[in-house]
Amino acid sequence: VQLQASGGGLVQTGGSLRVSCAASGRTFSTSTMGWFRQAPGKEREFVASIPWGIGTIHYADSVKGRFTISKDNAKNTVDLQMNSLQPEDTAVYFCAASRGYSATDVVNEYAYDYWGQGTLVTVSS
Repeated sequence: VQLQASGGGLVQTGGSLRVSCAASGRTFSTSTMGWFRQAPGKEREFVASIPWGIGTIHYADSVKGRFTISKDNAKNTVDLQMNSLQPEDTAVYFCAASRGYSATDVVNEYAYDYWGQGTLVTVSS
C-alpha cells in the first residue's frame, strides 16, 4: 500500500486548509485510515481516524469541532478538513493505513502498517 499526502501549506490563524491522502496498491487489505501530525521538537500524535467501512470516527480532543475527516471509497482517498487553525496546529501531517486493529487502538501509531511521506501545514500568528 502506498500513501501520498498533499494539500499542506501556509495559512493564517483562524483560516482553513484541507489535506488529502491518496491510497494505492492493496488498499483492500486495510481497514482504517488515520491522520497523525508531528510538530517541531515534539513526538508524532494522533489527529483523526476513519474506517473504510462502517465504524467509528475518532478525533483527538485538541481538534474536535475544528477538524473533519472524510473518505471517498471509490477514489481511495481520505481528506482532513481543518478549520479555525491555530499556530499550535503547525506540524507535518502524515496519513497512515491500518490493516486491522481494535477501535480503541487506532489512536496509536502501532496500529498502522503503512505511512505516507507527510505534508507540512504552517499556521502563522
